[in-house]
Amino acid sequence: MAVFARPGLHRVAVLVRHGLLPIELGIPHCLMGRAWSASGEPLYEVVTCAAAPGAIRTEGDFTINVEHGPEALAEADTLIVPAAHERDEPYDNGAMSPPLAEAFARIRPGTRIASICTGAFVLASAGLLDGKRATTHWSAGARFQRLFPSVELDSDVLYVDEGSVLTSAGIASGVDLCLHMIRRDHGSAVANEVARRTVVPPHRDGGQAQFIRRPVPEPRLSSTGTARAWALDHLQHPLTLKQLADQEAMSVRTFTRRFREEVGVSPQQWLTQQRVERVRHLLEESDLSVDQVAARTGFGSASTLRMHFQASLGVSPTAYRRTFRTGSGGHVAASPAAPCEG
Repeated sequence: MAVFARPGLHRVAVLVRHGLLPIELGIPHCLMGRAWSASGEPLYEVVTCAAAPGAIRTEGDFTINVEHGPEALAEADTLIVPAAHERDEPYDNGAMSPPLAEAFARIRPGTRIASICTGAFVLASAGLLDGKRATTHWSAGARFQRLFPSVELDSDVLYVDEGSVLTSAGIASGVDLCLHMIRRDHGSAVANEVARRTVVPPHRDGGQAQFIRRPVPEPRLSSTGTARAWALDHLQHPLTLKQLADQEAMSVRTFTRRFREEVGVSPQQWLTQQRVERVRHLLEESDLSVDQVAARTGFGSASTLRMHFQASLGVSPTAYRRTFRTGSGGHVAASPAAPCEG
């Protein structure tokens, strides 16, 4: 008996596993399930399936009953694999479990396959990402690279489109990915309307980098720690290598060598990193203009600040503030929302 009941629609199968994040299951159903043509006809049929149908544990305090098994994969035009927080799939050696491997063996040639968050581990364990660029949640990047060294991991972006295989970053990036697939399938007008109805931006600025805190680790034994502490107290001023070296009574050459040995980057790179972190804090916590923030963080000018900020985080200071400003918010006038629209 056929799993999909509506001929002519693009068939989307969402493959779930124990430890499912419920919000990730809802994303494809909510977005792709509400993509309609100009005449109001649905464009996708979305079903949930598992390697073995039945009760699937979620990350929450409830289970979901999945009616469909791996036979859904044999009919799907698109397969989406959400994350699961139980680390039994794939195994620690990067191998896929036999039930999941048997399910993947049913996928038809030409099926588009996508992952949300750490669902990328499943795609990689199936060999679908070998030699390709991919992403996953930034916190899982080190484990992913250890298990799948043949994959070109980009931990800064929201999603990666490699044609027939797509991967996305953390949970909310599943929204970006589904909107991208809708846009690719049916154009911007349809994707924008889905975004409007679900009250999400049709396109987000930047990538994962803006969400990641990357403080430079402090070495336990340090001969340059005094200089770093002094620099943090004087970030608003132009700082030279000689000034930093003088704090440790070293020559510039010796200081530069020891600094790189202890911190892992050059003094100038470290200063830029610390200034960017200070900028982030001021954008989030203050109403200072970009010019004022530049003056207080040692960048000197707004243009220099923007250049370094964009290079570090992939997003402009204005866009970053709009996203992370404490107490900020937006108001959207809309008609009463249907389910998944508010």
